[in-house]
Amino acid sequence: MYTPDNLKELTALFAKYGAKAPESWARSQLDEGIPQLQRFLFLRQAWSQVVRTGDEEWIQRWRQAAERDHDGSYAPVAHALKTCLEKGVSAKELVNIVRGVQSEFLFQLCYLLEDPMFTEEELQNFSWGLFEVDKDGDPIGPRIFCIA
Repeated sequence: MYTPDNLKELTALFAKYGAKAPESWARSQLDEGIPQLQRFLFLRQAWSQVVRTGDEEWIQRWRQAAERDHDGSYAPVAHALKTCLEKGVSAKELVNIVRGVQSEFLFQLCYLLEDPMFTEEELQNFSWGLFEVDKDGDPIGPRIFCIA
């Protein structure tokens, strides 16, 4: 993907993909050399996996999946959802709980990209990164990473 190297075009690209404060993202990328477009796109895609506020349809999908496969990996979740609903917990409250848990998991996962949080001394210099890759899957450009 072509990434513009001037503020106006890069700002327009951030705006096109839905960034709040697109000029701030673009300026940081150009001035600090941080791959902010890649970071933003990763975060945008990650957040798209979190249940949206007010989205109660996922509850029905989980329940239907459990009906098809009573012993499946996620069937216990569907059964717990059914029990909660039968006991008067509203779908809205379930959405709020799941959204909060998913958001916290996503926060912790992204934090883990920057700091592996190893407590073992022999792992203190171990690190990893999230890379943009070319069409062959080879890492290119700057990475989003932790520095041990």
